[in-house]
Amino acid sequence: MSPVKSIKPVISTALDKCSRCPGDKCCNYITQSIDTPRSVADFDHLVWQLAHKNVQAYKDEDGWFLLVMSLCQFLQDDGRCGIYATRPQLCRDYSNDYCEFDEPAEKSFEFYFRSYKELDAYCRKRFKRWDQRFGK
Repeated sequence: MSPVKSIKPVISTALDKCSRCPGDKCCNYITQSIDTPRSVADFDHLVWQLAHKNVQAYKDEDGWFLLVMSLCQFLQDDGRCGIYATRPQLCRDYSNDYCEFDEPAEKSFEFYFRSYKELDAYCRKRFKRWDQRFGK
């Protein structure tokens, strides 16, 4: 019987983790919190926002957010930040201890609207008179 060898786990640093990321997990969008949409007018405004390219919306445990798909101009091909030493405070506050490399963010979304069409379909179910908003 051969002896059991102890395997020492490899602990990666935050920078090492970023270098293994294909560059499409973070730093390719921004989020902006928005007031919780409640009325037909609120959702009509949100539908207008999602009518624009690269704009999505979601709701998670922290509230409602616009998600704007836009690649950071300083993200390098290797997944690292090109202005790491002078990056904004928001970037400094972000921790990748558990990030989208580990699990997609949308897994925790209560609602996720990737397009105008998806949000419009939701609104048609939520508001029986959705199209009547044009009658005034």
